[in-house]
Amino acid sequence: MSYIRFVTAPGVCKTLMEDETKSSEKQNPNVTRAAGIVSIAVMGSRVLGLAREVAIRYYFLSGVGADAYYLAFRIPNFLRDLFGEGILSKAFITTFLATEGEEGEEAAWNLANRIFNLIFLILICITALGIIFTPAIVDVLARKDFDKNLDTPRHYGFDSKIELTIYLTQLMFPYLLFVSLAAIAMGLLNSKGKFGIPACASSFFNLSSLLIGISGYYFFQWAGIHPTTGMAAGVIVGGIAQFAIQLPFMYRVGFRYRPLLSLRNPRVQQVLWLIGPAVLGVAAVQVNQLTNTFFITSGSGWLTWLNSAYRIMHLPIGIFGVAISTVALPQLAKFTTAGDTENFRTALSYALRLMLTLTVPASIGLMVLSEPICRLLYERGATNEADTLATAGVLFVYAFGLSGFSALKIVTDGFYAYQDIRAPVIVGICAVALNICLNYLFIYRELFLDPRAVVFSTVLTVTLNCAVLLRLLRRKTGRLGLRPVVPLTLKVLIASAVMGLVCWIAKGVIEQDWLGTEGIVARVSSVFGPIGFGVLTLAGMYKMLKVTEFDDILEVFRYSLRRMRNARQI
Repeated sequence: MSYIRFVTAPGVCKTLMEDETKSSEKQNPNVTRAAGIVSIAVMGSRVLGLAREVAIRYYFLSGVGADAYYLAFRIPNFLRDLFGEGILSKAFITTFLATEGEEGEEAAWNLANRIFNLIFLILICITALGIIFTPAIVDVLARKDFDKNLDTPRHYGFDSKIELTIYLTQLMFPYLLFVSLAAIAMGLLNSKGKFGIPACASSFFNLSSLLIGISGYYFFQWAGIHPTTGMAAGVIVGGIAQFAIQLPFMYRVGFRYRPLLSLRNPRVQQVLWLIGPAVLGVAAVQVNQLTNTFFITSGSGWLTWLNSAYRIMHLPIGIFGVAISTVALPQLAKFTTAGDTENFRTALSYALRLMLTLTVPASIGLMVLSEPICRLLYERGATNEADTLATAGVLFVYAFGLSGFSALKIVTDGFYAYQDIRAPVIVGICAVALNICLNYLFIYRELFLDPRAVVFSTVLTVTLNCAVLLRLLRRKTGRLGLRPVVPLTLKVLIASAVMGLVCWIAKGVIEQDWLGTEGIVARVSSVFGPIGFGVLTLAGMYKMLKVTEFDDILEVFRYSLRRMRNARQI
């Protein structure tokens, strides 16, 4: 039995995994450090996204303006999730790295230019068609009950909530163009080992949309225009900012724009082949979100509650799942290109273990603290206690799927590294079909007429999707090196259960015996008090159970702190 030494910082070594080659020695610490950088950047972006969510809930009633905005934004944002954050970036990374390794850097830069120009033209057409057909799209997604809650006969010139939704959707559709170009830029920078700036780019989107949205609320209302117009304008400006902030760094790594365009180029066809048929496969979560929309609009306020709950869930998914996936994919692609199956297995196994170490306790924490978190973030302005309880119930169900959502991104990356899209396509289509069937039974047939039913069907299908893909990937590679995952999962579950109990006791003491639930001090204490006790408990349990992945995470933070101190001294 052979062991490796995992170097997490200069002069610091730890024994971590078995049956590794020397080259993998350098890879795991790079994954952990880069994932740490991306996590911090993504956390900043997601916090700003939460702030935008809080502003929307403060200014707009859940059953009126907020519902209209969420449905309007969901349409172009669905396409963004489908192409921008998912397939487009992943397909480009794998093909760009293969081109660079086999044909040289110049060929890779030519590919980048061809893809930029082609995607720009395609998205211009999609945006134009989307604007034209917005009324038909909204009519399909919104059920009759969605339109019953407009608060005045003519609210800023709109006769119905449907009309307001159409107006906002058409305003926001161009956002798709800029954010998709930003995704290609992110893929290019990630391919060059630059993770921090692309991860920070979405912060500029959230910051722009927040500031313009809030100021636009007052300005457009003063001008006699519906105040949600400010939120729509913020989305457009934010998309432009997300792309523009990456341009200087693309130039630094060697990209130079050239007006190249070719559909016959084999590398361009390779990217298109990965994009086209893989839409449903890699983006089952996003497709489920869109198909859910029809069922979500069955009740007034449902869409707002689900979006608010998902925004909270989006924070740990981004910090853990997206960050680890973003860093792991370039490594997995390099290993498959080199034919290094052993290191591919090791990298995938390590990414999954790192993800479980972080997401399982986060899931338990969200379940226990769902109500205090929603009360702290949303219960003010136009949002009342009933909205808080409904949002918390949805968040509780969402939390069950946190590990599944995060693992799906990593497992799908394994197929993308092999440029194999058949399995994700087939499994993704089956998952979407199952999700639609469950929602039909729960909502349309009124078996369980509750917004939590929509979330439950999504969580179930995503988790099954991930499990099936993991099984298929194991067949493809012979084995995945997942034997260490089983004892780790048991340790993580034990530690998370103890942490959850401590959080539950701390929450009860603060809310029932000490401060209650009214006032900012009470609400902040009922969230961060249990979190503080929970984190300390989790750290102690991980140390006692010898969860080495947690030691790696701690070492990354120590290393980052040392670098910050050294930078200040210089």
